[in-house]
Amino acid sequence: MDYRVLLYYHYTKIEDPEAVAAEHLDFCKELGLKGRILVAHEGINGTCSGTIEQTNAYMEAMKNNPLFEGIVFKIDEAEGHTFKKMHVRPRPELVNLSLEDDINPNELTGRYLSPKEFYEEMQREDTIVLDARNTYEYDVGHFRGAIRPDVETFRDLPNWVRENRHMLEGKRVLTYCTGGIRCEKFSGWLVKEGFEDAAQLHGGIATYGKDPEVKGQLWDGQMYVFDERLTVPINQVEHVVVGRDHFDGTPCERYINCSNPDCNKQILAHEENEAKYLGGCSIECAKNVRNRYSIRMGLTGEEVEKRLAVLEEELTAKQG
Repeated sequence: MDYRVLLYYHYTKIEDPEAVAAEHLDFCKELGLKGRILVAHEGINGTCSGTIEQTNAYMEAMKNNPLFEGIVFKIDEAEGHTFKKMHVRPRPELVNLSLEDDINPNELTGRYLSPKEFYEEMQREDTIVLDARNTYEYDVGHFRGAIRPDVETFRDLPNWVRENRHMLEGKRVLTYCTGGIRCEKFSGWLVKEGFEDAAQLHGGIATYGKDPEVKGQLWDGQMYVFDERLTVPINQVEHVVVGRDHFDGTPCERYINCSNPDCNKQILAHEENEAKYLGGCSIECAKNVRNRYSIRMGLTGEEVEKRLAVLEEELTAKQG
């Protein structure tokens, strides 16, 4: 394959994120990369795609920049660009836990576990494995037996832990996320909260799936990624589908965005159900006059009304 996807982060002190972001955008465009990169006072976090030549040039430049000394890249092969454009944006934080006293991972973070160590430790009886991602990420794939915190965003995690502290007390707490950036801060917060044996999967799921010894074992489903691929495989030994279609609950690993632009919720749905529900996560969303599925498929007003009528009849029958 001639293209690659780079995933990376680096916690470092950046004095002027706005200036660095502007310069970085020009540099990426000059190389021909496409992707999404965030720059904050606490560091840089990004994922981008390009040819082997382009990505090599980018990695070399970043590694030779004293500001990003020690940066680590996770590399995936790809058939083409996985982004439509190149965005580099300044942000107040790379990841937001909504803490009054934020965590600096360079000063405090949980124990690092290699893929092999994580694989071994998560099978111990005194271990709790806590997913640090959002629910829609968990739903399409996760470590076997991992806890799914009922949170919509990363910043909700601390409150969830406080409310469910009884589940974690006296346990060895392992946490994981896509590439590791969220766990750097979250595991540090866990240590600060008194969970002294909190540990994190170093390099995240992306690194775990490529480990030649572990081979992604004990991972079920796919890993959600923040580009046009949406999901990628992790377990090289067996594939267990854990995702369920939003509408009928059958096994599914196909993500779509709700066709109502005012909703835009991500749901798992087979093509036939997407068509049946006009891409909406609910009948209300399917009825939206700006329904993107109906527009994209070129459906006439009459065709839309017929499909909506069928859905209304089914709903009435279920309720009756």
